[in-house]
Amino acid sequence: MSESEKEAPFIPEEWYDAASSVSCSSLQPAVALVCGPKDGGKSTFSRYLVKVLLQRYKRVAYLDIDVGQPEFTVPGFLSLTVVDKSNLDLDWTAPCLKTPERYFFYGDDSAKRDPKAYLRFVYTLFDYYQLHFCKSSENKTVLPLVINTPGWVKGIGYDVLVEVLRYVSPSHVVKINIDIHKKNLPPGLFWLDSNDDDDAAHLIEIQSAYRASYHRSAAEKHDRRMMRDRRIIAYFKQSIKGKEVDTIKELSHELASHVPYEVPISSLTISHLHCQIPSSEVFYSLNASIVGLGISSDVFEDLPLCVGLGIVRGIDIERGILYVITPVAENVVEKVDLLWQGFIQLPTSLLGVKDYRSPYLSPYVLAST
Repeated sequence: MSESEKEAPFIPEEWYDAASSVSCSSLQPAVALVCGPKDGGKSTFSRYLVKVLLQRYKRVAYLDIDVGQPEFTVPGFLSLTVVDKSNLDLDWTAPCLKTPERYFFYGDDSAKRDPKAYLRFVYTLFDYYQLHFCKSSENKTVLPLVINTPGWVKGIGYDVLVEVLRYVSPSHVVKINIDIHKKNLPPGLFWLDSNDDDDAAHLIEIQSAYRASYHRSAAEKHDRRMMRDRRIIAYFKQSIKGKEVDTIKELSHELASHVPYEVPISSLTISHLHCQIPSSEVFYSLNASIVGLGISSDVFEDLPLCVGLGIVRGIDIERGILYVITPVAENVVEKVDLLWQGFIQLPTSLLGVKDYRSPYLSPYVLAST
C-alpha cells in the first residue's frame, strides 16, 4: 500500500454504496473483482469490501493477484486466502502476513516477464476456489470472493486483465477511476466482445479517493520499494523464535547467526524463473538469494504446492548441502524437493551486520574445502 492510501481520511460515500451493493447482492456466491490504474486505492477498497462482507459472512475468500503489492504475502506471490472476523482488528496499514489456502511463487513483482505463467497461476487459484469454496455441502459453506488486481492496465497489462475477467466471469466488477483520465480503463464492459451477454456482470464505477500524480516521484517509487522490503523483513522475522526483535539491525544479526536448515542438494529440483543460468553459475546465483520452497507430491492442476520462502544462507559443495533460513516448520521443510529462484531480492538492510561478518558476503561460502 502506498503512502497516499495510508493517509486516506475517510471512506467516500460511493465506496460505501459500492461495497454494500456487493454485500447485499442476491447472486451467490458474490465474486467481486476490483480493477483500475495504479494509485487508485484498489487495495484499500478491497480491504474495505472484505470488512463489509464479514458483517454478513463468517469468512471471505481473497484472491490476490497483485504480485507487486500483495495483501497477505511477500511480493512475488499469487495467493488465495480465507479471511475471518479476527482479521477485522488487524492494523491493515502494516504488513499483514497470513498463510494462504493455496499460493504460487511467481518470483517477480510484475507479470511482464511471463504473462502466460502468471495467467496460469490466476486460473488455477480461481479453479481451487471454485472447487473448495464455491459449492455448499455438509462440511462446506459458500464463500464470497474478492479479487484484487494489479494497477498495470495498459498494453500487455490490459490484455492480461481482460483474460482474467473473461476466465473468472465475476458477478461484480468494481472499476476505480482516477482524475487523470488517460490512465483509466475504457468505459463500460470493456472486457466483453460484442456477442457476449451484457448482463454477465454488474459493473460498478467509483472514483478514487486519492489525487493521482501524472508522474510517479522518486519518493513514491521509494515508498513502494520500502513497502516490499517491509513485507520480506516481516516474513523472515518469523524465523526467530523466543526472542524479541524490535529493529532491523537486531533482525539482521539474528538472521546472520541463525542456525539454518540443511537441505541435501541431491533431493532438490532447482528452477530459475524467467531466466536461464549456466550450470557452472547455478550455486553462485543461489547464494544469498530468496527462493520459493515447494513439494512436488502435492499438486493441483499439475502445479505443485508452494510452502513458503527461504534465504539461501550458504552452500557446501563438498557435502552437497544447501543451508536455508525459513520460518517454514521443520516437518514441512523435510518434504521440500523443489526450489524456485526468481527476482525477489533480499533487502540490502539484512546483508550487512556491524561487528559481525555477514555470511552472505563471505567469499568462502561456496568453497568445497
